[in-house]
Amino acid sequence: MGIKRTSLTDDPDVIASFFENVSEELLPITLDCPSQEGLIDLARTQEYRIRLANTEDRRESASILIKRMYTWRGYGDGAIREADPNRVTLLASGNDNTAIGTLSVGFDSPLGLLADEMYRTELDQLRQEGCRLCEYNRLAVDSSIKSKRIISSLFHIAYLYPYGLFAATDGVLEVNPRHVKFYERMLGFTQVGPERICPRVNAPSVLLRTNFDYMSRQVEKLGGLMDKAPSTEKSLYPYFFTKADESGILGRLRRMSS
Repeated sequence: MGIKRTSLTDDPDVIASFFENVSEELLPITLDCPSQEGLIDLARTQEYRIRLANTEDRRESASILIKRMYTWRGYGDGAIREADPNRVTLLASGNDNTAIGTLSVGFDSPLGLLADEMYRTELDQLRQEGCRLCEYNRLAVDSSIKSKRIISSLFHIAYLYPYGLFAATDGVLEVNPRHVKFYERMLGFTQVGPERICPRVNAPSVLLRTNFDYMSRQVEKLGGLMDKAPSTEKSLYPYFFTKADESGILGRLRRMSS
């Protein structure tokens, strides 16, 4: 059973004002515990929180992490220069408020997507097929954090925003060719654009796509299983939230917007 989606608006100004109102923590998350619904001894677990980077301090924290991780890999810094009304950034922080993960979501608008710079033909074809697009970029996770929960939590919430609240159908992502297999295997992305040089990070890139109905089915099947998933399951979906958790997150977002 898929998510009941509510298309709030196609107006990017309304989208921007919605996210400005979401100032609370989206939810606290505990790493490597079997269930968010069980009794958890927080003194013995590593806890992190996901917030919107919708303040100057949070955007700066996300930018520092992005720059550090991108520079380490030899890319351009990819920093967040300023607030963008068609783009939101998620920020995962540890107990000490240190940024440990970040991911941005861009909403399609008359201004287009960042990926249009190199893949306008491919994206226009998807639009003509009726796809309502968003894009992911500026993914960075602290290399010292060895947990599938971080990237899984970021991607789960990053798909819930456009899919659950704005009726988006597909997400696209520009990645270095050497990371394509990871996104195909771990999240079910497929390649829809050839290799080109991305000027924003000064590195080769290909365009990937994922369908949100597919992601929803994977969450329903595997979400929350974590280490209890079948040994043959190699994706990140067992480390996504459960469907019950997902419904709770969406409910909270809708309440925040009212």
